[in-house]
Formats: sequence, structure tokens, C-alpha cells
Amino acid sequence: MRMRWLWILPLAVAAAIVWLSAQSHYPGGIQLPPPLDKMAHATVFGVLAWVLDLTLQRNRPDLPMYRRHLVVFLAVAIYGATDEWHQRFVPGRSCEFGDWLADALGGALGLLAGSLPLIFTRHLGALSWWRGTARRVDPARDLILVADPHWGSELTGLREAATRFPEADWLFLGDVFDVWVGMPGMETEGQRAFLAWVDARRAAGRWVGLWLGNREYFLDRHAAHFDVMGEGIGGALEGEALTWEHGDLINTADRQYRLWNLASRSGPLWLLFRLMPGGTARRVSAWMEQKLRTTNTAYKLTFPRSAFRAAAEARPGTTFLTGHFHTHEVEANGIALPWAHEGQFMVWRGGKVAGL
Repeated sequence: MRMRWLWILPLAVAAAIVWLSAQSHYPGGIQLPPPLDKMAHATVFGVLAWVLDLTLQRNRPDLPMYRRHLVVFLAVAIYGATDEWHQRFVPGRSCEFGDWLADALGGALGLLAGSLPLIFTRHLGALSWWRGTARRVDPARDLILVADPHWGSELTGLREAATRFPEADWLFLGDVFDVWVGMPGMETEGQRAFLAWVDARRAAGRWVGLWLGNREYFLDRHAAHFDVMGEGIGGALEGEALTWEHGDLINTADRQYRLWNLASRSGPLWLLFRLMPGGTARRVSAWMEQKLRTTNTAYKLTFPRSAFRAAAEARPGTTFLTGHFHTHEVEANGIALPWAHEGQFMVWRGGKVAGL
């Protein structure tokens, strides 16, 4: 639900900054020697960045966090530069480059502070987003569920299943490839073939959704290929008692992964990939895939049963699905789907999940 009234908050903070800048000294005659004056700048602009990010999050659920953060940081930095220029005309005030740097740094720290709960809690709305249509034309159709196929160059089992069930819709629950970075020039032949397959299915009138996992990065540029694309928590089909997420964010105790998840989907990393030569970016992508295979094994080898049950019970009245764990588990109303690496797909049929 959009909350347009939240725009009052960043507008109020911005207005307060304008008012403070128009004064010849701080209210009450307060004098702040360096570096306290810079800390004051950083604090005020940190608050501005935090409330602006919160407002965008609640009113633009289609924006991935990295894009939202880049927009907020750019807006705050430009606003800070404008504010410093305005102070040139205020008696007793000076325009200093260091103040603008403090403004920009404060904006970055405000975004960082707003992201800290994403490391420790299940309050993950700030990193969750989705675009498209979450309602199928015909809910009576089979919905084929594909979790973690980890394809390379071969789309194992995909065309065979499509031939057996030509009328079915499709939902992919993440980790479609070993690693998939949605930057121009970084798609592989297998990824291009998959997108062409999706286009063909949709041209035939079938619904196809993709919910991103921990091996997909910056894929929102491909959202138009799918009926629905999303990330984080909150996946659901309208009019059907089916909800989902990839599963990588279920375990709140796995803080090492939570931190990596934030860093690897951040605005600075997106900018770095955009500036890299294509060959370098592909080598970095391959390195990331190798690291994903060998790190944090203590949490990868144990199914977080109690955390999974809690996540499922938070979506009552639905069948709650995840992939990610590469094992078929059932807890309360939750089902962790089996690894689809060898074409082991499942199906949502008649309000139940079954083998294909």
C-alpha cells in the first residue's frame, strides 16, 4: 500500500535545512567549532537521506534498493551543493567544500543506517521489490515451479517439461543460473536462450514469473520479459493462496550472508560493474560464483527449520514456497522445493504442490 503522506517528512527536513542555511548563526547563538560543524551537516543530511529513502520505499515498490539508494544519494548530494551555494549570500556564513563533503557523507551514512535492520531482522521491505502482474489469466492452469536449477549452458529439463505441459504457466524461484549479472554484455548464450524461451511462452499466452535468488544480480533491466519479477520477500499470486520468496533471507542468524547480500546488490557495486570493461566484469562474475560455492558452509549445510516455520506461519492461509535449500522440506504451511538441477520440477495444481 502506497503511503503518499510520507512525502511530508523529506519536505519538512529539506525546509528545515533551508531555514537553517538562511541564518547567520545556529539557533540560540550556538557556535560549533570544527569538526563538530561538519558533524552537524552530516547528521542533518543523514536524516534527510533516511526519510527520503523510506518515502521512496513505501511509494515506489518497483524500485530495487540499489536504484533507490543511488537516486537518494544523488538527490541529497545535489541538494547539499545547492544549499552551500545559497550560503554565499547569507551574512556571517561561508560556503565551504568541506561542508558539502560532510553533506554527501551524511547522506551515505543515513542510507547505511537505514539498511542495518536488514542484517538482523525479518523486516526486509527495504530490499524487496517487484514489477508486473501477479494475477494469472487462468488460475486453473498448472503452474510449474522451478527452484534453483543452477543452469550453465544447458537448460536441463526445461524444453522437455514445456513439451509435456504446453498449457502450463511457470514460476522460477531464483538461482536460475550459476550466476547471472544483468549488465549489458554480460549475458551468456544460455541466459539469452532462456530469455528467448520466456518470450516464446508469453507470446503463446502463458504466465511466466521470476523471483530473484542469491545468484542473480541487477536483473531488473529484464523485468519486461516476465509477467512478474521480484526480489526479497512478499511474493504472492493474486486470487490464489500461494506465496513465496527465494529462501536465502529466511535465516536471521546468518548475518555474514545478510551483509554480503546488501553489499553485492548495492549501488556502488552496480556503478563499479558499469564502469568495468566487459572482460573484467565477466571474470569478476566468475570469481563471485566460485566464492558462493565455497563460503559460509556452516549455514548452507543445515536447514533452518524453526526460522523456516516462522516465515511460513507469517503467511497464514497460504502455501508458502521457497527454493534455495536444495532439499524438499515441509514445515507447517511451508514447502522448501527440491533442487531442480536435473530437471526435477514441481507443480502447483488444484491448490496443492506435487511432483511434476
